[in-house]
Amino acid sequence: MNPMISSDLDIAGTDPEQDLDEKQQDEVTDITPESLDADVSDSVSKQGIRADDIEAMKEEYFKPLPELEIEHECEYTWDIEEWSKLGRRVHSPAFEVGGAPWKVLFFPAGNQPDHASFYLEQGFEDKPPEDWYACVHFMLVLWNPNDPTIQIRHIAQHRYNIDESDWGFTRFGELRKLFHGRFNDTNRPLVENDGAKLTAFVRIMKDPTGVLWHTFINYDSKKQTGMVGLKNQGATCYLNSLIQSLYFTNLFRKAIFQIPTESETEPSKNSAYALQRLFFNLQSHNAAISTSELTTAFGWDSSAIFQQQDVQELTRILMDKMEERMKGTPYDNALKDMFRGYFRTYIDCINVDFTSERTEEFWDLQLDVRGNPTLADSFKSYIQVETLDGDNKYQAEGFGLQDARKGVIFEAFPPVLHLQLKRYEFDLNTLQQTKVHDRIEFAEEMDLAPYLSEKADKSEDWTYQLHGVLVHSGDLDAGHYYAFIKPTKDGIFYKFDDDRVTPATQREAMEENFGGDFAVSANGITTQRNPYTKSLSKQRQMSAYMLVYIRKSRVDRVLQDIAPTDVPTHLEEKILEEKAELDRKRKEREEAHLYQQVYFGTDEEFNAHQGHDIFPMVTAQTIANPLPGSPRFHRVLKTMEVSDLTKLIATEIGVDEDLVRPWAMVGRQNLTLRPDTPLVAPDLRLEDTPSRFQAKIPLRYWVEVTQRRPDGTPDFHPIETLSTDKNIDAPILLFLKQFDPLKQNLSGHGHVFISRTKKIQDLGPIILERMGWPEGTKIQLFEEIKAKMIERMTSTTTFAQAEVGHGDIVCFQKELPEDELLALQQAGKYIDPPSFYEYLHHRVKMNFGNRNAIDEDSVFQLELSKIMSYDQVATRVAEHLRVEPTHLRFSTVQQNGKPRTFVKRGGGTASLSNMLAPSFTNYSGGMTSQRTDWLLYEILDMSLTEYETKKLVKVTLLSEGITKEETYDILVSKTGRISDLIPLVQEKARLSEEEAYTLRLMEVHGNKIWKELISEDTVAPFNEYVSIYAEQVPKEEIEADESTTRAVYAFHFDKEPTRVHGVPFKFMVHQGEVFSDTKKRLAERTGFKDKALEKVKFAVITRSTFARPEYLQDDDILADKLLSADDCLGLDHYNKSRANKQDVMMIR
Repeated sequence: MNPMISSDLDIAGTDPEQDLDEKQQDEVTDITPESLDADVSDSVSKQGIRADDIEAMKEEYFKPLPELEIEHECEYTWDIEEWSKLGRRVHSPAFEVGGAPWKVLFFPAGNQPDHASFYLEQGFEDKPPEDWYACVHFMLVLWNPNDPTIQIRHIAQHRYNIDESDWGFTRFGELRKLFHGRFNDTNRPLVENDGAKLTAFVRIMKDPTGVLWHTFINYDSKKQTGMVGLKNQGATCYLNSLIQSLYFTNLFRKAIFQIPTESETEPSKNSAYALQRLFFNLQSHNAAISTSELTTAFGWDSSAIFQQQDVQELTRILMDKMEERMKGTPYDNALKDMFRGYFRTYIDCINVDFTSERTEEFWDLQLDVRGNPTLADSFKSYIQVETLDGDNKYQAEGFGLQDARKGVIFEAFPPVLHLQLKRYEFDLNTLQQTKVHDRIEFAEEMDLAPYLSEKADKSEDWTYQLHGVLVHSGDLDAGHYYAFIKPTKDGIFYKFDDDRVTPATQREAMEENFGGDFAVSANGITTQRNPYTKSLSKQRQMSAYMLVYIRKSRVDRVLQDIAPTDVPTHLEEKILEEKAELDRKRKEREEAHLYQQVYFGTDEEFNAHQGHDIFPMVTAQTIANPLPGSPRFHRVLKTMEVSDLTKLIATEIGVDEDLVRPWAMVGRQNLTLRPDTPLVAPDLRLEDTPSRFQAKIPLRYWVEVTQRRPDGTPDFHPIETLSTDKNIDAPILLFLKQFDPLKQNLSGHGHVFISRTKKIQDLGPIILERMGWPEGTKIQLFEEIKAKMIERMTSTTTFAQAEVGHGDIVCFQKELPEDELLALQQAGKYIDPPSFYEYLHHRVKMNFGNRNAIDEDSVFQLELSKIMSYDQVATRVAEHLRVEPTHLRFSTVQQNGKPRTFVKRGGGTASLSNMLAPSFTNYSGGMTSQRTDWLLYEILDMSLTEYETKKLVKVTLLSEGITKEETYDILVSKTGRISDLIPLVQEKARLSEEEAYTLRLMEVHGNKIWKELISEDTVAPFNEYVSIYAEQVPKEEIEADESTTRAVYAFHFDKEPTRVHGVPFKFMVHQGEVFSDTKKRLAERTGFKDKALEKVKFAVITRSTFARPEYLQDDDILADKLLSADDCLGLDHYNKSRANKQDVMMIR
């Protein structure tokens, strides 16, 4: 029975609804099915142990917590009398422990129905001191004073502070059972004669880190540790732990700061600049830092940040990219000098004087965990010597088969040593990757001299001290990464858990991360619950997967302080500028409730606007990129008065203040926005105008600007004459627009005032005068009621009868002869305002770019209508490109700029709107990330109609072994065969007849050869997941003797056979040929240079996805190892192209 808590027992404060923070609960409550008992019966004392025998109770039930030191200890007994007469809540007398007063808080009838509740509470009369806290381990025992063996007890631990003053047990004991005549099969109740005793065993524990049992509510990492953490973007905790490790390798940080980035402006395009900024923010900011700039520079999209990557591979790629950025600087070799070591592989003959050896560099070491109790054992295993004898003798050049010793020995270790512990391996029984939970102990200091060769330079000590422990907690499918790092030479470890940094003990950093099984607890429990899978396990879920050691003799240099002069001036200035801008925007947001946006425009804006309504609609897009005629805007105080607004407008447009009169624009039911009422009350506050004039927010105003009369007064219509009463003969405000069918445009021509009793035909002379047209010019008048309602006006009707009022728009056009109108119509032009307005309603600005070469030169913009057909769009694009419209095809574009699928022509009648509509929605119900203002075009060599009868086959032609690739897009009939494809490849690649005759085509799936294609094979099955490779059949293969050679397919993989990459190939194997000679032919076949070939490990491996490689030695005979037709030759080497192909490990 776990003495800490039972399943029906609430450990919490006095609030019965209070829940524990998840992390705190994991620390405070150790709950397993074996430890649960609904009746709390195991909380009853064993026969003979009396509650008043303090030492016996402590020995049996209140054992000290392992690894924690008791600072103060006290026991206090409270005599509870007349239980049933006590009030709802009762306090015990105060008692002192550790210099602080304490009390027991008691709810006789329970803080929850049917259960007595007891809590331990700090006993300060007022609030405790501001920074006071106490880590308390306590046990409360309720017992019968007449028989102290009848008792119930519960144990808890808690961090008390000013905000959390009590902690205990809401369901300490069920009242019915406490008062029962035979408590838990004894002969008397626990509460007898309406009384009992409560003994509190209280221990104040020393807090070795300052965060023991901390809830981390309002925790400030910077304040507590002087350091800040990194935000987790989704599944980037592994990245965070690696970045913190590199950051606190001060020499690395200093080297990164020296990379020239003065000309950089976008961290998302340069990983070195992004890392510099991240490092500077880590050392200067007060809160956790986001790694989004860095992951964007890595080329990771939103899905990649939710995928955990290979930490070793990420480290290597990051180092390579930083090293590349350092070339030509004083720190050119800084990373090599810091992280590069050397080992030597050798085969030493025993009986003859012959040795084969090769020295290689390493930047990190992968050490086996399984079978090695300690890190020293893993090093010994790494350099263990293997004897080659018997059937496994070594083929020594010039000496034949010889007994030999084979092994690896280190020549030098780097100043900063990264050790990757092999915590993950492929299980051949389950055919899955699994985590290795085995225990492997590592020391705070270790001497690596025993693992060096005799020739190694040992003039300097090779002792290393532990600097960092990177930990994975959980299983393969669910877990979390964090790090323990010692930032200074003689300091303590700190735990870096994403955005939280806390001090840690050496035991937390080391022993708790050795792995292996849990130790048996004091109550005999050997299992704990995995916090991520919620399952029980006997094995520790947290274990080190990467260790960082620093050579003791170099630690002062590696951990040297970063001086202010080490930080590039331009970097600091740029980030401080950005911070100041962020502070400004933050202040702006905080004060946003005091301000509002005000938009206004004059006839100048109205005249420039070509579209519906008075001004263009105000949107975030039009604010960022104003359209012609967009209203001006200002951020003003809500308490601003009309007089101040008038003054602001007059100053901006450069006229006298008294010549300006703002009109409130009111939203109508038909969704238009028109001027309605002039603002003449100078003391009216802007925040009151919506309720006064039914104006919409944000506030928009049309500004009437007038001239002076001869007497010097402004020529405004008096406000009293501008009545909206339809029965009064008063002037109304109208706006004039002209549609010009010859120019195909719409233009504004200011405003007019006209009496509402006038006839509509009376507006004609005013328009002719304004336009400068001769008297007698015929015009047509239309009213713009709303976007899709443009109606012809009856000339003999009065404005009042036509219900025309303030803010209405009249659109006019000259009458044209019938033949001119017909010619315009035949040219696809618009001949009247209704048709042109419909075009405006569907108008969209479309961007076009060449799908095969998207650059600034290929991009252009056209103004189109959404109701245009595919063929009409093709015609407009073809006019711009000066190509045949029938030879164009289009594809849509993702938000990230990448091409999507090709648009179906649909007989040429599909509308532009349909072309741009996403074909499906995402899981959250939103639309897919498709741009609605972009199309990519491709110019075909034939008409689209003919093209649709063809199948596109991508053929990659190999040359120079397999190192040079040229990919061609071949169009072949959908019913074609390989015999039809080869001549087309010949034509595209400009091959001679002889070269085409020896051409071999291979079908490749997942970077493995599936089959060699023959002439009769059809192209119909080929899809986007199939790769077709073409190559000249090698001369060696043509001339091969079938009696002594056989062919084998070869493919490339990176450490694991499931991680296949590169170009597969066919290779001829000679009987009796030792592999050292075979490798020479492999170099010629593949085109690999000597240095590249040295990094390749060769293995025999079956075609199966889950096969296990059998690695080859120089004295092996490959022909003898190939036992099955499915056996292949595997080339194990680093996949340099993986980043670009997977799009998640690319680092710019």
